[in-house]
Amino acid sequence: MKGKKILSAVLFLGLAALTFYVVFKNQDIGELVQAIRQMHKGYLFLAAATAVFFVSAEGILIWYLLRAIGDKARLSSCLKYSFTGFFYSGITPSATGGQPMQLYYMSKDGHKIADSSVVLMSVATAYKLVLVLMGIGISVFWWKGLSFHLGEYLPIYFLGLFLNALLVVILLAIMLNGAGMEKFIRAAERFCVKLHLLKPSEKRGETIHTTVLQYQETVSFLKTHAKVLFFLVGFTFVQRCSVFVLTYFVYKGMGLSGTNAFTIMALQAVVYIAVDMLPLPGSQGITELMYAAVYSGVFAGGSLTVSMCISRGLNFYMLLIISAVVAAYCWWKGMKQHDSARD
Repeated sequence: MKGKKILSAVLFLGLAALTFYVVFKNQDIGELVQAIRQMHKGYLFLAAATAVFFVSAEGILIWYLLRAIGDKARLSSCLKYSFTGFFYSGITPSATGGQPMQLYYMSKDGHKIADSSVVLMSVATAYKLVLVLMGIGISVFWWKGLSFHLGEYLPIYFLGLFLNALLVVILLAIMLNGAGMEKFIRAAERFCVKLHLLKPSEKRGETIHTTVLQYQETVSFLKTHAKVLFFLVGFTFVQRCSVFVLTYFVYKGMGLSGTNAFTIMALQAVVYIAVDMLPLPGSQGITELMYAAVYSGVFAGGSLTVSMCISRGLNFYMLLIISAVVAAYCWWKGMKQHDSARD
């Protein structure tokens, strides 16, 4: 048991080291600090607050949906799930590590796997759906501005829009097809048994069937409660806009003018849509490349690099560090509970 604790500590410290490497790699910290010092403090506060709200909003949605389906949950716990999810999403390709860790901690806190799965999938689907709808709206109603600012990067944008739309279709298909989900899980179980990763178990099959039935009941509940779905999509829209308006606060905080809020927010949405589905941890590199490309006509001269450092520093690196602290607390609390259970 002591060996497991040591291994767990080593793994977590490795993740922490990876986080700091991602955060500080290729970053001119002195330049970022100087830029922040020169910013208008009111706008800097607003930008930082919207960044924190962006992650916290997911926790609010998780809390709202859990309570809507009759699963009592504390808001503080749901905020913990959202920040932990952000941390693991930020250090894994295509943000694949976030939801499994959220599901793990929700299960440890006593939430049913079926309910937790539906809630997390609903949040993820709404998140992607709103992003796709925004992307379509920008493409249709703001084509001139889009083509002008993106230029040769338009194909990357439409690739990102297509991949996000495809994922929405897949998520909806999985959510609405309980029988298909059970077949898929059973097939995965048989495959794991063949590889000797799992032992054959009739009880596991019964558990899978029961879990899928509970899952279908939860999905049915959400389908028949339009008010819940309306709040989910509406609040997700507010959440998405919060991280887009952050760049506008940076723009105003640097004392710049001449470009309206809609243009700056729309361009930030374009960056997110383009890079969101690319298989890079935290969309490293490509995000900065797209930002420099689309905002070259908005932030003049040296202000482009400075604005990118501040915006990226707030909406990703600052949040990653905060989330790493939350993840460390969850790990420490889990180890403490494990030791108490042994005693």
